[in-house]
This record gives sequence, structure tokens and C-alpha cells, in this order.
Amino acid sequence: MQEIVAISHGVTRHPDYRLQPIDLTLLSRQPAAICGLNGSGKSLLVDIITGAHPLQGDEPRYRFRTSGTDRSSRIRHITFRDVYGGAAPQYYQQRWNKGDEATFPTVRALLMHEFGRTALTPADLSLLSRIGVTANLDREVNTLSSGELRRFQVCKALVARPELLIVDNPYIGLDSGARGMLTSLLEQIAQELTLVIVVSRPEDIPAFIKTVIPVSEKHVLAPVSREAYVAHVPREKAETPRLQLPFSNDSTLAPNGEDDSIVELHNVNLSYDGRKILHDLSWTVKRGEHWAVTGENGAGKTTLLSLICADNPMAYARSISLFGKRRGHGESIWDIKKRIGYVSPEIYSTYKKDLPAIDIVASGLYDTIGLYRRISEEDKATSREWLRAFCAEDLADHPYLKLSSGEQRLILLIRAFVKQPDLLVLDEPFHGLDNKRRQRAREIIDAYMTDPRKTLIMISHYEEEFPHCIDQHLHLKKHH
Repeated sequence: MQEIVAISHGVTRHPDYRLQPIDLTLLSRQPAAICGLNGSGKSLLVDIITGAHPLQGDEPRYRFRTSGTDRSSRIRHITFRDVYGGAAPQYYQQRWNKGDEATFPTVRALLMHEFGRTALTPADLSLLSRIGVTANLDREVNTLSSGELRRFQVCKALVARPELLIVDNPYIGLDSGARGMLTSLLEQIAQELTLVIVVSRPEDIPAFIKTVIPVSEKHVLAPVSREAYVAHVPREKAETPRLQLPFSNDSTLAPNGEDDSIVELHNVNLSYDGRKILHDLSWTVKRGEHWAVTGENGAGKTTLLSLICADNPMAYARSISLFGKRRGHGESIWDIKKRIGYVSPEIYSTYKKDLPAIDIVASGLYDTIGLYRRISEEDKATSREWLRAFCAEDLADHPYLKLSSGEQRLILLIRAFVKQPDLLVLDEPFHGLDNKRRQRAREIIDAYMTDPRKTLIMISHYEEEFPHCIDQHLHLKKHH
């Protein structure tokens, strides 16, 4: 079997992006999975494969079928952060602010730009139909759901006819139906090119992939079969330290006599570009309740949370009350946000502040994206205590943008807790986290919610991700 990439004793020139010396061969049209815990070095390995980090000695050897083509045109790498392409929001609320000067292009416009055409050809439309993008061609890209964005990313990558396609965490944000569709699509793609997926959990390795490249503590290990890897991983689970949370149940965040209603929606309707998202939705969340919000991609879950978290200006024209006060009746966006801890895929995809991780956590104390004041010793101590609770204190002084994608997501999750909010709103909070991180996060959520004055709203497409404290369930249906 012909190799497509070969690395021999590879060591990066830059010491900040260095794994142990790498010996690795990828075989043409033999799909593989790169798997390891958060921070183990998976992203660094991908950057070495793609040539993003030059090596000290011999560079990776590429053997493409198409002679005379350069590396950049033969390799495509898909990450979740790239979902909006060149139309990426500069701040995460921008997705919902239709009145901003910056507008989002349609899927059709982005694809024509990507194709270098003024119109889509029959061959283009055939590819789009195969991937399931055709129905979304005239929608603005910011209105697509996670699953729709993921298919759009795959489509853009395939247009270039790459020989090596690397997909980082392919199942992030997808409901079970979309996961099945994407698996079928990836299996088809793997017959036409060399496919590599990057995951943090063995459960996310699809059955059609037979080879796993384990990465552990900055070591790239010898490839093994999927069966051998899955059988071995449970024995590697490490014990986590005893849970100690930096808060007490003596909180005065919810004084006696305050209205018990946290969220109230009355017959809320919401549409984007003529497409109905929410229809006659009435919903009440009371203090101390713990809600799971479920539904297929495009059902309006993230839109609903944008109304609750004061990010979506359409809330002012709807019958929505938060903490007993009707939206638009005097309270500022900051009055609302100071009582809510929030994390979402949208925040992750737009959060690009090159600050120490502890400063990113501390920014949650002030509800800012980034830190615009000097961090006090008290704030630093509080932030460090929360990092320690999540077993992430070792990340405190690392630059956020140099952390792995899973570690970045973990830092943003910790940021949601640091001010000990009345209401936790967690939209797919375990994206990209390995099993050990997920288990600790669930333990912390359950412990935090033992305070009867704390309230939880959480979105996930995986039933097993919901903590034990969940006692209420809202299921949204997609309007076609």
C-alpha cells in the first residue's frame, strides 16, 4: 500500500510546539483516527502533518497522486472554529444582531467564492445534493445549525478535490441522526481519498476506521487496531482528585422574597429570513430547577438560549421575562448577564484572546470577552480555585491560544462558573472534552446544583452527558 505522508524522527523547530520525535506513516486511502486526552498533542501532530510547524530535519514526505501539485492544495483540515469561514463574527452576539453593519453571506455566495465561479455548475449541484447542502443554498451562513454548518464545511473541503482530508472532532454539535448521516458520508469519502479524524474519546471513532494513532503526553505511539485501542483505553483511566468546590451554600445571590421565576416565555414566535425557528413557545423555569433542552439540529435550541442570555435583540419584541422582570423594562444587558454563567459553541468559535488561561477564567467575573482591567489578587485566587476544582490548575499561566482545542473549551466552561451565577446556561458544554474531563465536569455541575437557589439549563445531543441533577426536560421540534 502506497504511503501518502511519511515523517521520520520529526521534531519541530519551535520549542513551544514540540512533541517527542515522531515516526509516522499514513497510507493512501486507509482511514485513520488520531485519539488521545485533551492536551496530549493531537493538534500538534496534525499541524506537523499539514506542514504548519516546520521540522528541524527532514520535512514530511508527501506522495500525491497528482504530480506537480503543492501540499496546500492536496490537504484540507476542517476544525469547528472555521465554521463561518471568512465571515466569522468578531464577537459572539454578532450572529444574532441583524442590524450590525457586518452581514453574513449566503451559503451559495460562499460556495461560489470557494469554487471561483459566478454560478454553480451541474457538477457542483450534484456534489451539494450528495452532501445535503442544496436546501440551504440561499440561507445566510449564520442561520445554519451546527449540523448544517458541519456539512457545509465538508462540502467546501471536497470542492478542492484533496487527497488528504483531516476532520477535527467531526461529531461536535450533531444530533444522533446527523451523526449517522455524517458517518455514512465520511465512509464514502474514505473510499476516494485519505481520511483522518481527530477525537478525544474512543467512542467517537466510527466503526469503518480500523487504524488508530494514539497520542499520549506529547508522544505519538505506534498505530494499533481500533479494537485493540478501545479495549486498552479503559485500563488507562486515572483517578481524579477528591472534588472540592470553591463555594458554599451560604450564597446571597438569591435573596428571600425574590420572584421564584427565572425564565418566562409566553407564546414566543421567532423567524429568520422567513424560516420559522420557534413557534408559540411558552416555557417557565423556576429557581432551583435543572432543565435538559433537546431537539434535532435546527430545532432552535441555541436560538432559545440566545434570548435567555440577552444576546439576541429580538427578545425585546417578545413576551420574555428574566428573573421576574420583563425584557425591555429598564434592566440593562449587564444586569442580566451578571446573574448568568454561559458557555456555548458560538463563544468558543469567536473567542480568540491571547491571554493567560487564568485571565480568561477571570473575565467571567466581569461578563466580558477578554479582560479589560487589571486582575486583582482576590480575583486571581478565585479563578485558580475553580481551575483546581476542574483539575486544570496546571493550565493557569499558559497562553489561551496555545492550548489544545479541548483545553480551550474547558477554560471557557470554568469561566461560566467563576462568578457563582444564579443561572447556569450550558450549550453543549462538553464539546471536545475527553471522558475524564467530562466526568469531572458532571460531578461539579451536580455538586453546584445542591444549592436550591441555583438553576440549570443545559443542551446536549448525548443523553449520557446530562448530570444526575436534571429533573425537567424541554424537547424542541424542528419546523420544516
